[in-house]
Amino acid sequence: MTGPLAGVRIIDLTTVILGPYATQILGDLGADIIKIETPDGDVTRALGPSRHAGMAAMHLTLNRNKRSLALDLKKPAARAALYKLIATSDAFLHNMRPSAATKLGLGYADVRAAREDIVYCWASGFGSGGRYANMPAYDDVIQGACGIAGLQGMLDGTPRYAATIVADKTVGLSLVYSLLAALFHRQRTGIGQEVEIPMFETMASWTMLEHQWGKVFEPPMGPTGYPRLLVPSRRPHQTSDGWLSVSPYTDGHWTSFFALIGQPDLIKDPRFDNVIDRTTNIEFLYSMVGRCLREKTTAYWVEKLAQAGIPVAPVHDIDGVRNDPHLADVGMFRNDTHPTEGAIVNVRPPVKFSATPAEIRSQAPRLGEHNGELLRELGFSEAEIAALAPPEIAA
Repeated sequence: MTGPLAGVRIIDLTTVILGPYATQILGDLGADIIKIETPDGDVTRALGPSRHAGMAAMHLTLNRNKRSLALDLKKPAARAALYKLIATSDAFLHNMRPSAATKLGLGYADVRAAREDIVYCWASGFGSGGRYANMPAYDDVIQGACGIAGLQGMLDGTPRYAATIVADKTVGLSLVYSLLAALFHRQRTGIGQEVEIPMFETMASWTMLEHQWGKVFEPPMGPTGYPRLLVPSRRPHQTSDGWLSVSPYTDGHWTSFFALIGQPDLIKDPRFDNVIDRTTNIEFLYSMVGRCLREKTTAYWVEKLAQAGIPVAPVHDIDGVRNDPHLADVGMFRNDTHPTEGAIVNVRPPVKFSATPAEIRSQAPRLGEHNGELLRELGFSEAEIAALAPPEIAA
């Protein structure tokens, strides 16, 4: 194995998107990820187009660099095998409700009995101790609860979700850094711990970072909501032949932009000569940017704005992202051959390490593909392996 987490073993009982995204990142970084699945497999195995049952696009996207162990954890023998695996592992992850984990014998106390210094991480919809603690949650529910959908509604009167699973992926990243922090603490002290990563609280913190605004103070010095983000003209702007994202922000950016449009003295206008007054008048400024961009082509503006040091990029649809020339330069999309699914395209790990590179070492596994391999590592006999495997899983 390569990567900064080489030698770290993580047991992954998470399902759907949030947890598997986190463990894919950890696997890319070199950790040995053991994906524990029910005999039916993770639901993502059926999400999207597929060439074979149980190997759909979402599974192939989320579960590379993992080994699949299919166990029916309702059976005592399967739980006993899992406890034996836990004893060899550094961290244990799940996204079950606490009552469900405890019922399966996989609460923190149960897992800690198998390895005292285990780092035990679990993702919840709503944090323990609050009135929503036992409510189920998915990405859309959390986008609504944490204010994302409502913020979108402030722009056009209709609350709407972001067109990506922003809560699942953001909380997945939070799971990664939380687990790494707990592992670092254990390395320094020898002490494991339980870590809860609640979706609602994580995303409320994420949303309110900028949007507390005037209510940072008590008594409030103004309403909630960062004004620059809540004006209708903060959007991609149309050029003469396409669409453009442009973001003048600093004094220097605006000075350069006003010069480009032939109105250099605007930077001396008291409405625009500092960030506070620009924020107050941002709707006017963004509307002016939009009017100006319509006069020239996207290519013209990308060249001129980039030369002036103003952040700019063409607006891509999803296919445009896949065809972006910069991403081609850095090899972001990698053509691979899956052992059973044939030609596929992977998105490579984006972060670069000079000494311990992250990499794609193996493709997403078939359900129970590593039952035999893992159980043999733990010293199980062939007869025990066959008895543990669900009927439809070949050891």
